[in-house]
Amino acid sequence: MGRNVAPPARPPDDLVPARPRPEPDLPFEPFYRAHVDRVHRALALATGDVGLAREAADEAMARAYARWDQVRRLDNPAGWVFRVGLNWATSWWRKVRRERPPAAEERHPSQAGPDPAALAARSALDGLPTAQRTVIVCRILLDLSTAETAAVLDLTEGTVKSRLSRGLAGLRAALAEKE
Repeated sequence: MGRNVAPPARPPDDLVPARPRPEPDLPFEPFYRAHVDRVHRALALATGDVGLAREAADEAMARAYARWDQVRRLDNPAGWVFRVGLNWATSWWRKVRRERPPAAEERHPSQAGPDPAALAARSALDGLPTAQRTVIVCRILLDLSTAETAAVLDLTEGTVKSRLSRGLAGLRAALAEKE
């Protein structure tokens, strides 16, 4: 007996631009222009900190530039950049936590905007465990396949599916509470 499960909600098209196919001869500059904002938005959602996400995206792009001959030949160079940025942000948080506990306003800067639904979705996403939030960002915002998400996050495909399912269930529950 099958379950009636609604498909995952997709973010607005302006948040998820079409992902271009990898081009092994692509120069770095067009890649950077095409992906830096998207990687930044994904990192902001994954980390919950817009400023940290900008720094992480910049650092990841700098590392991609330094290794561009290898990175551009990957199946998903933008996924690699996202993972490097996520690793950098995680390392930064660990260092900060060892030095001092972060203030609440540093962790979650105000994201006031005109759309209450977007604010509710952001708040619900911020309430998820990092592992689930990161998988949701990869699968929905970055539009990576299950296999690509597993490769980027160094997980099995089953773990990606499980975290996505639990994360989406958590989002639905959190959003239902706010209604």
